[in-house]
Amino acid sequence: MIKARIKPENPAANLKSYFETYRNFSWSEVEKEFPLMANGGFNIVYYAIDRWADDPEKQNNPALIYENDGKTDVYSYRDLKEKSCCWANLLVRHGFKKGDRLFIFLPPTPEIYFAMLACARIGIIFSCLYTTLSFEELQWRLHNAQPLGILTNTDLVERLSPDAMKGVQSVFLISGDPPGVFPWEIVVEGLLDKLSKEFEAVVLPPETPLYLLYSSGSTGPPKGVIHAHQDMLGHLITARYVLDLTENSVLWTDCEPAWVTGTVYGMFAPWLTGAASVVQGESFSASTWYRTLETHHVTVWYTTPLTVRRLKAAGADLPGRYDFSSLRHIATVGETLVPELFYWVKENLKHSPHDTWWMTETGMICIANFPSEPIKPGSMGKPVPGVEAAVIDCSGNPMVLLTLGQLALKVGWPTMMKAIWRDKLRYSQYFLKDWFLTGDMVIMDEDGYYYHQGRNDDLIKAGQEFIGPYEIEGVLRLHPAVGEAAVISKAVSTGTPSVKAFVTINKGFTPSARLNHELKAFVRTNLHSQILLIDRQPLLELLAAGLKQLPCLLPTATLQELYRQRELELG
Repeated sequence: MIKARIKPENPAANLKSYFETYRNFSWSEVEKEFPLMANGGFNIVYYAIDRWADDPEKQNNPALIYENDGKTDVYSYRDLKEKSCCWANLLVRHGFKKGDRLFIFLPPTPEIYFAMLACARIGIIFSCLYTTLSFEELQWRLHNAQPLGILTNTDLVERLSPDAMKGVQSVFLISGDPPGVFPWEIVVEGLLDKLSKEFEAVVLPPETPLYLLYSSGSTGPPKGVIHAHQDMLGHLITARYVLDLTENSVLWTDCEPAWVTGTVYGMFAPWLTGAASVVQGESFSASTWYRTLETHHVTVWYTTPLTVRRLKAAGADLPGRYDFSSLRHIATVGETLVPELFYWVKENLKHSPHDTWWMTETGMICIANFPSEPIKPGSMGKPVPGVEAAVIDCSGNPMVLLTLGQLALKVGWPTMMKAIWRDKLRYSQYFLKDWFLTGDMVIMDEDGYYYHQGRNDDLIKAGQEFIGPYEIEGVLRLHPAVGEAAVISKAVSTGTPSVKAFVTINKGFTPSARLNHELKAFVRTNLHSQILLIDRQPLLELLAAGLKQLPCLLPTATLQELYRQRELELG
């Protein structure tokens, strides 16, 4: 673990005091920001779109900024309301009702967002699919969800399996001539202009399903994760505290909505704050990404370590050619943001990237580095206010500090998934006592920061200790020949697990059997000492001060208070 601390980037951020906010936080107080609709219910579209669209002072504020092939389209909140109403009328005309499913099988395009809002407006469950899915993967999802309709284009419609389309009544094509693959093809272009721009958001119970996203399953088929309209509470809080959004923000979440990050932080979260969301329809290139940040005056950028790695590979000379003066906050999600990528961003983009952690199943960012808090490079950060986290053993008992265990979240935050589609048994396996099991192995340090160590099925036994692949990867990256490293546990016929590492070699080094042996010896020599590079002094100071119970058994806010008090005592 890296013990360096990077000073807070913005002490004046929305979350000014993590400790005070965490200690006093209440989800019931957040609910008061969403007064009930006329008939005593909720609809996320009303709060994310309609309330801004009906406000004469805000209705023309930009909500969606879409760029593709050098052309930019800007849609205001009023535009989004009117277009989503047209789409809602189209869906109702073709027999859709609350609880039906609509698959959206498209590359990034504005119609995706219009359709998702229309579904939410009615109570239809939408599901965005990656356009890279294979024929068999699409077939499995069609059989599992049995959608009433699919929104796609003429290039992708032939990828749909006729055998799995028996329950589908409508295939919506956004434009072009229908290819005639299915008898129920409907070209949307031209139809929407004839439909009403009015459609009141249906009042729904908070737990009404909103979307269905398929997450890859490590021990079985994909999981159809269900989230509900009440997720908007968590969307708003994380948009405000983690991404530091305001009504004047321009957020670019550079991933498509088939990934939960694109659904939550590409549309709902920014729109609940009244901010604008940028969508880039072009394929990745370093120049396109830098130009997007500059051209659209992006203030908050939510990206991935993979993207950062690709930008780094394109060279450090490119960023200096662009104007990033509007950019004030960078956050990442996905794999662990390793220190070398952290420092590359800090040096070349002049902002510290703030790593975050969450899952499709959690529905929102749950652990994060905050703009107003110090960053420890390589750390996931600390729990979001309203989320109680712990490192537990296989019996559900909290573990001592600096000990590898499973990350668990106390049940009760509003965005936790509501179900696994048609799989109650699989859903039940996520829970132990009052804990939601994430399957991620972590270590928590004496300051309440969490460090990701891999998945629970990736653990590797070294001597009498279990370690995660991330620790071995970290040691490999210390070697001057290694650029990137990925480590897995490999079973062998003798039953003794072995470790297999995949590495990229830096320029100036040549792959060889000699280098292979050198890297193995380097890991054996340095791994144990790397694990022991943990500063236990703060814990010893607490114990010396008379603390009877280890701090990790306490809620994070209490732990923070104990350390704050101890720091004062030590001067």
